[in-house]
Amino acid sequence: MVSTYQKSTNFNQDLNLLNLSVKEISNLIQERKISCESLLQLYFSNIEKMQSLNAFITVDQDSALQQAKFWDKHILEGRKCPALIGVLIAVKDNIHVAGFTNSAGTRALAQYRPDLTAPIIQKLIDQGAIVVGKAHMHELAFGVTGYNLAIQHTDVIGTRNARNPLHISGGSSSGSAVAVAAGMVPISIGTDTGASVRLPCALNGCVGFRPTVGRYVQEGITPISHTRDTAGPMAHTVSDIALIDHIITQQAIQAPIPAHKIRLGVSQYFWENLDNEVNHQACLAIERLKSAGVKIIPVEMPSLAELNHAISFPIVIYEGKYDLIEYLNKYTQIGLESLVDQIASPDVRALFINNILPELITNAEGCLTSVIPLYQKAIHVLRPQLLNLYEETFKAHNLNALVFPTSPIVAPLANGEASSIENFQKLIQNTDPGSNIGLPGLSIPIGNSKEGNLAIGLEIDGLPHTDGEILAIGSTLEVLLAEL
Repeated sequence: MVSTYQKSTNFNQDLNLLNLSVKEISNLIQERKISCESLLQLYFSNIEKMQSLNAFITVDQDSALQQAKFWDKHILEGRKCPALIGVLIAVKDNIHVAGFTNSAGTRALAQYRPDLTAPIIQKLIDQGAIVVGKAHMHELAFGVTGYNLAIQHTDVIGTRNARNPLHISGGSSSGSAVAVAAGMVPISIGTDTGASVRLPCALNGCVGFRPTVGRYVQEGITPISHTRDTAGPMAHTVSDIALIDHIITQQAIQAPIPAHKIRLGVSQYFWENLDNEVNHQACLAIERLKSAGVKIIPVEMPSLAELNHAISFPIVIYEGKYDLIEYLNKYTQIGLESLVDQIASPDVRALFINNILPELITNAEGCLTSVIPLYQKAIHVLRPQLLNLYEETFKAHNLNALVFPTSPIVAPLANGEASSIENFQKLIQNTDPGSNIGLPGLSIPIGNSKEGNLAIGLEIDGLPHTDGEILAIGSTLEVLLAEL
């Protein structure tokens, strides 16, 4: 095997892992310019060099190496190559992978080892993907910073930003995004309840996709909310995201949509409270799209903020308790109260103690009240109203999607204040509304801040079940915005 790939030695030295797409990897492997084993060694070299970013909770190089050797033998035998042959992936540590623990970023589950791999991950493995490890995350996925005090392997607290390690990675799929953005793997899988795939991708400079809720099977995933949760892929390019989506769903990949046929709505809600750097970069992106022929249409969504506020927290508090209880009963011997006793991150612990366990929420008058009636109203009255607002807005203006900055702010500093309620509210401002009604959303990197070299992302949200169209639009926007 060494002689077969001997010409690849010099090539390896010039390989730019930061920008390598799945198609490029596949071509290199199938043309025998590099072996799966050599590629794995290159990526693990990066993983080793970047341990201080805390992207991974666990890695298994020996198992990955065995799989790489298997696929190299497969190639040498002249057999047909699957779509993801030799492609390394990181999996968020709340998605089951047989052979790995599934901690969900919390101490109580640190030794839980599932017997079966989650269906969405198994589909990728069946196509040749190699799981290198389980990615770090905000504790129990209840947060958006990745500043997790529960599980540490270095003196550094939390997962750190791939562009600037003094800053947060975002979350809750923090390690998944960092692993891609820092060139440790070309593909990651995370989960998204209100921001958790799109936000860390935006803050680290890679592409993140939240599909319509229900598009991906949620079996074998530690939950927050069955009405909001979904797994989602992260990658360097939209085409890689589309490929992963195709493998998981078996739905055809749509061709990129020409710029002049794209109509994007701009609602004022999503363009408020922006950092100067975010506003500047996002406005440049909009002007670039306009000049390329994309139609940018101002739209009014006057009740959006009020509806979103009344839906989001009640759903997370109520479903966050009972969905987690169901999961623990099905897969573990651990009770909810025992799990809560071991929560280490102050923001997550406070949420469980003050709200989730007692099923209480602070009302408009500032008093604690039962969450149950507010949850029932959110699910049966307000959620349909919010979806109708989106549907009517899209219909009235013949929109393909809404467009806005993924995060109104660049990544805050990683310190004890990172997970404050103020930062939480700022970071999820734009990603939360679509999450509450299960919309597909795609975040694309559009540049960096001048101060701190921090990544900035632009998101498009579509109506439910327009996932293929959103990815097709994203492919076009990616090309148009590449030079920003």
